[in-house]
Amino acid sequence: MQNCMRTVLKAGYGEYEEKRSRFLAFVFPVSSEEDAAGILNELKKKYWDAKHHCYAYRINSETAVQRFSDDGEPSGTAGVPILEAIRKKELHNVLVVVVRYFGGILLGASGLVRAYGKAASIALEDAGAITRKMCYQALLRIGYHLHGRIQNIAASNNFAITSTKYTDVVEIELLVEPEKKDFFIKTITEASGGQAEINFHGETYANFDDNGTCIL
Repeated sequence: MQNCMRTVLKAGYGEYEEKRSRFLAFVFPVSSEEDAAGILNELKKKYWDAKHHCYAYRINSETAVQRFSDDGEPSGTAGVPILEAIRKKELHNVLVVVVRYFGGILLGASGLVRAYGKAASIALEDAGAITRKMCYQALLRIGYHLHGRIQNIAASNNFAITSTKYTDVVEIELLVEPEKKDFFIKTITEASGGQAEINFHGETYANFDDNGTCIL
């Protein structure tokens, strides 16, 4: 997986109706084509009576992959607008499936493009978007008199605190974005007068919202 990737926060759902045709849209976070195929098969079983099960996905793992299917709709009227809804939000590792129940009235190519794209967009909004980023895991060991000051610095600079232990000193675990590492060291060192013990002991993925705030 790449060090920084925009993806969905959770599974999502949305519905759209056009001239009595119902479009049920489902969003799933996925990490492989096998994941996507398994979910698609389950939806086809559950909604076996629907006329079309159209989909698109973008996956970044070892290599970047994107695929789509019109599933019997006129070429380019279903899978492509679903994929465009994903691209518009710059999302990866996501599958969108739109199940259509035909309402008896033909929508035409432009109507289908609009309906599939709209249904996909509604479900993607429901799923929410995050940026998944590799971060350093930092451990600070500080005196109790510095605790409040370090908490304020962490909050104002979005250094996410994941745990705090109180022993003979205060031990604070934080997540630090790679581009902020040098700034983090400098800021903590200056704020503590060189008294803070700073150790980086690993890396992990963390989720960030569109405001750059870490979601714990």
